[in-house]
Amino acid sequence: MNNQNKESGKENSIVLFQDKSVRREWHNGEWYFSVVDIVGVLEVSNLQKRYWSDLKSKLIKEGFELYDKIVQLKLISGDGKYYETDCANTRNMFRIIQSIPSPKAEPLKQWLAQVGYERIQEIENPELGQDRIKKYYELKGYPKDWIDKRIRGIAIRQELTDEWKNRGVAENREFAILTNEISKATFGKTVQEYKQFKGLQKKNQNLRDHMTDWELILSMVGEKATTDITVKRDAKGFRENRKAAKRGGQIASNTRKELEQETGESIISKNNFLSLTEKKEVKKLRQEK
Repeated sequence: MNNQNKESGKENSIVLFQDKSVRREWHNGEWYFSVVDIVGVLEVSNLQKRYWSDLKSKLIKEGFELYDKIVQLKLISGDGKYYETDCANTRNMFRIIQSIPSPKAEPLKQWLAQVGYERIQEIENPELGQDRIKKYYELKGYPKDWIDKRIRGIAIRQELTDEWKNRGVAENREFAILTNEISKATFGKTVQEYKQFKGLQKKNQNLRDHMTDWELILSMVGEKATTDITVKRDAKGFRENRKAAKRGGQIASNTRKELEQETGESIISKNNFLSLTEKKEVKKLRQEK
C-alpha cells in the first residue's frame, strides 16, 4: 500500500468530521466507515448502537441487503481494544444516510465523497498525500523544520510497517506491541506512558504530533534501525520481529544517552504542542460567534 499518510492501523483509522471522530479501515481497495460513528455524526440519537440496530430492520424492509453490503471489521474502541464493527463503503454509506433524517446528511455525504476521492488520488500520486499532511500541520501552526521531520518520520514508519506485514506480523495488536518495544527501548516508556508523561489525555491525540525535534529524530532512528535489522536478519513472524524491534530501539537509546551525556540535558521532554490546538479551538469559537 503506497499510502504515505499511514503510520499505523490505529493512527490512520480515525478521521474527523466537524470535530467528531469517525473510524475507518482500508479494505478491498477502498475505505469502509463505522456505521455507528456516522450515526453519531448525524446526531439523531444518543444511543448510536440501538439506533443502528433499529435502522437495520428498516433497511431490510426497504430491500437493502445487509449481508453483502455491511462488513464487520476490527476497529479500535474507547477502551483501546479492537472489536468487530459494522462498516460500509462510501457507496453503501450514502444509501444508509438516505434513511436517516438529519440536517447534517448532505454535508456528510460531501465529506465522505471527498475522503474517498483523495485516497484514490494519493494511490496514483503519493506526493499528494504528503502535501496534504504538510498543509494540515501548517494550518495548526507547526514550525516548517518540525513538519519536515514529521513527514520524513511517517515515510520511515510506513517502510517499517510494510516489512512487518510482509513478514507475517498481524496488524493492530502486534503492530502496537512492536511499536511499544521500540519506544520502551528508545525512551524507557511505552507509547501510552509517554502520552501520559506529556499530558496528552484525549484518545485521538497522536504522541508524535507532540514530540520535540530530537524525540522525532530518535523515533526515526529506532524505526529505521529496526527496518534494516529486520531485513538483514530476514525476520519472520512476531517473535523474530520483536527481537529486531528491541534491538532497533536499543540503537536509538544508545544515541540518546550519548547525546544526553554530552549536553547534560534529557532528550525526554514534557514539552508538547497542545497550545497550538488550544489556539485553533479559540479561533474557531471566535469565528462561530
